[in-house]
Amino acid sequence: MPKYLLDACALLAVFNNEEGAELVENLLYRAQQREITLSMNAVNLIEVYYDRIRVDGLEKSDDLIQRIYNTFPITIIETLDSAIVRKAAHLKAEGKMSFADTILVATALCIGSTLVTCDHAELEPIEQQGQIPFLWIRPQFYFLSHFPKFRTGGIVVYGGFLWELPGNPSNRRK
Repeated sequence: MPKYLLDACALLAVFNNEEGAELVENLLYRAQQREITLSMNAVNLIEVYYDRIRVDGLEKSDDLIQRIYNTFPITIIETLDSAIVRKAAHLKAEGKMSFADTILVATALCIGSTLVTCDHAELEPIEQQGQIPFLWIRPQFYFLSHFPKFRTGGIVVYGGFLWELPGNPSNRRK
């Protein structure tokens, strides 16, 4: 049975009704139908939880986390076994990846899952190594279309690079 591992951004796409949500919703449906297995590391679920606390407050976020645990067809991986710990430590020592993403990648490697994400900036170098299959829920340059205020011209830092955007620089926010 095909296995998929969700990054926090994939589940957040559903909750925030962002581009790529339909793809994740399809995976949730397929997992409910037992066509695939869908997992998420608890470390990445923490990212979802604190994001929702910021947006919706503690009470609604507590309810959401309970629903994820009790009704979503997602297996939450709550244990960092020695294989995940070692692999995550190696990844963190080798590159500029966030702690949560090192846990995500290590988990995908250890359980043999396709990684479901939209985090091109941090994870494309991992994909290029060819050790993990990736399912990207939206294109790399979604950032620019998602934040229209940045399309008026100027320079944006994204993915560690400076991007000059078209438009009249005098229209930039000061």
